[in-house]
Amino acid sequence: MVLRQMDAGKCLTAAAATGNTREVQRMMEEGRVHPDTTNEYGRVMMMGNPKVASLLLQKGANPNVQDKYGIAPAHDAARTGFVDTLQVLVEHGASVNVADKNGALPIHIAIREGHRDVVAFLAPRSDLKHVNTSGQTAVDVARASRVPDMVDLLFAHVHS
Repeated sequence: MVLRQMDAGKCLTAAAATGNTREVQRMMEEGRVHPDTTNEYGRVMMMGNPKVASLLLQKGANPNVQDKYGIAPAHDAARTGFVDTLQVLVEHGASVNVADKNGALPIHIAIREGHRDVVAFLAPRSDLKHVNTSGQTAVDVARASRVPDMVDLLFAHVHS
């Protein structure tokens, strides 16, 4: 049985969001659902579970696919603090230097959300001189966030 694309995206998103690797695998094999299928909101899969992310990537998901807002899986993982998923994404070729429509890199989002472990993972891999559409670098976002030690964490990774 082949699901309509919208229904397939909704079902795949639900299975992935709950970490149901068995259902994700079944849908891709039996339902012939592509791992980059979008849900009813036009969003690509948020890979919040490293096992599901790995499975989807092994089945051909594009680690750099962006939705209409320019949000890639790395942005979603950074926003929600899923450092394990970010590691899987990077291992499968995800760029942490892809900007969304606001010019934000995943590190900008992780800083804003206060996810220190994600920032520590992203900092040595990110273009810390990249500016978002507001003209802010990662360090500027860290200063504005007033999260204790966030600026120090970034300065430990800034290379002149």
